[in-house]
Amino acid sequence: MTRPVVLFDWDGTLVDNWPVIHDALAVTRKSFGLPSWSLGETLQHVSRSGRESFPKMFGTGWRRASDMFYAAFEARHLEALTLLPGAEACLDRLEAAGFPLAVVSNKNGLYLRREADRLGWTGRFEALVGAGDACRDKPDAAPVRMALGGRPGHWLVGDSDTDIRTARGAGLRSAIVPYAGGPEPGPGADARCDSLAAIPDLVLFSHRIN
Repeated sequence: MTRPVVLFDWDGTLVDNWPVIHDALAVTRKSFGLPSWSLGETLQHVSRSGRESFPKMFGTGWRRASDMFYAAFEARHLEALTLLPGAEACLDRLEAAGFPLAVVSNKNGLYLRREADRLGWTGRFEALVGAGDACRDKPDAAPVRMALGGRPGHWLVGDSDTDIRTARGAGLRSAIVPYAGGPEPGPGADARCDSLAAIPDLVLFSHRIN
């Protein structure tokens, strides 16, 4: 039996790079004379991709702000990248059960793939789709369609309302594993798990009954 693709968000779901994102954004906001944000505020405001969130934050200067942000981010993001608890074991179990895996993220696609390569994870995934790779970014369904490439999908695992909306728009089920310290996702997810350790059992069970 062909297994459907299980898709994952990246930041706050499989890996943690939010402190670096927060610091790079703080440098950028300070340069524009904007007040600093707490990490919680950063998490709340930047779940969308840069091409959607930066014009709202920086107005007509958003391209300059984007260049400044990515210069600061690029200097540290690989060295500071860490796995979230249970991420590797979760992927191992799904792979062993024969489920293809893919990533759909609002992180710039170039940096997403560099981070996957840094972890030695590039070969784990059928696709690594980031912001700017498709015609629209999450919560639009376009990056999901790109990642699936016409294959069936089943679950999208993430940590935010953006992931819930993305899954719904793409006709997938959403499983939310909240990121510690992040904004509480609203209702609407098909499943909520306390940790990534619960995801393989959820996927296997739901696949058997469908």
